[in-house]
Amino acid sequence: MRRSITLTLLLLVLLAPAAAQGAVRHVVRGAGFGHGIGMSQFGAYGFAQQGSSAQQILAHYYRGTTLSQAPSRPVRVLLQASTPSVRFRGATGASGGRRLDPLTTYTVRRAGAGSLSLSGGEEQAATFTSPLRVDGSGAPLRLLGRAINGLSGGTYRGALELLPGAAGGVTAVNSLPLDPYVQGVVAGEMPSSWAMAALRAQAVTARTYALATRKLGGSFDQYPDTRSQVYRGVRGETARSNTAVRDTAGKILTYEGKPAVTYYFSTSGGRTENVELSFLGSEPKPWLKSVEDPYDDLSPRHRWRFTFTTRQLGARLGARGTFRKVRVIKRGLSPRIVRARVYGSRGSHVLTGAQIRARLGLYDSWAYFTRVSTSQVGGPPGSRARAAAVFPEIAGTFDPAPRSRTLLVQRRLERGWERVGEVSTSARGGYRSTLAAPGVYRVRAGAVAGPAVRVR
Repeated sequence: MRRSITLTLLLLVLLAPAAAQGAVRHVVRGAGFGHGIGMSQFGAYGFAQQGSSAQQILAHYYRGTTLSQAPSRPVRVLLQASTPSVRFRGATGASGGRRLDPLTTYTVRRAGAGSLSLSGGEEQAATFTSPLRVDGSGAPLRLLGRAINGLSGGTYRGALELLPGAAGGVTAVNSLPLDPYVQGVVAGEMPSSWAMAALRAQAVTARTYALATRKLGGSFDQYPDTRSQVYRGVRGETARSNTAVRDTAGKILTYEGKPAVTYYFSTSGGRTENVELSFLGSEPKPWLKSVEDPYDDLSPRHRWRFTFTTRQLGARLGARGTFRKVRVIKRGLSPRIVRARVYGSRGSHVLTGAQIRARLGLYDSWAYFTRVSTSQVGGPPGSRARAAAVFPEIAGTFDPAPRSRTLLVQRRLERGWERVGEVSTSARGGYRSTLAAPGVYRVRAGAVAGPAVRVR
């Protein structure tokens, strides 16, 4: 009896039509690079090329702000955190009037709960109460070892403040005036070869951001990386970026008399976003409103596209079961995704635009999802499924359907893809097309191409 069942199943398999080849591709099209708030750097560059001044650029992105004079206040930048020791050279003096040799390399270690030891050269080690401050009498100091900004042996203007760190380590903070700090930021955030008006706008923006976001009550004000602004010290300076800093010396943007938080980013895609729609939970700010950005198309990431498999999207977006689709619940004014629902075979959940961007590695949350499936209808020549058919066919879904409700049908040749026809879609994106001959085919609408499928 068991053998009879096995033979029957084998016969059914042999008589069944061959499975049609099919594939699914998920295409994510988008625009912009960054969070979308405040000044688009490529947009500022475009405005500068059109003849706009730095003040005009700033007024466009930060509506209602006033160009004002910055208060005299140093900036403290964290360079090394809780390292076993800190080494430096170039210093001429230390706390308490102690003289140092600028040619000597000094080492600072933890000496007690609130004290540090300084040793170097042939001098006897000395103990100082924290913080230990060293400077170079106006010359830059060299901090040996790797700093948080990624530089090893970087040079920095101003002074080093050394403090006890966690786990018995030592923390190094660069304390310097505001404009020398900005000199170490501008070329790290914007190419110094760009138009001077854009560099001046960047200098004002960086100076304002440093004051508006400084940490109060701690041992430092700013990180030297994208958590605050990219600060590379003297090594990050160029002649052109330093000129932009001098041209705007001490200038900041204020709103109602206070430094405005001047967020900035790379590429807007053509429009910036309201702060509360990108940074969910943030309070609306009158100067951080969505504005058109007409010259941002200079950026190589003004428009972009990623492709994913169903499995990739399901894993990265945390789909419950097999991934089905992403449905946007709310878009901003730009229109970046504010919230979207991820559907799986066993349920759904909601993610923010920022979460989707991070999980998929997208450049921005200005994104649109398209699912394209293509399969051969029936089997290859000689099968029962093709017995009544004269020509091969493909069918599938293009979701969401293009506005024109028309897809190009393309066949792959040695030199690329050749257009062989068009096919109309249903309102939900379904399509079916008869082909003239076997080969490798796909459908396409605009910048979105479906998967390549071999038709026999």
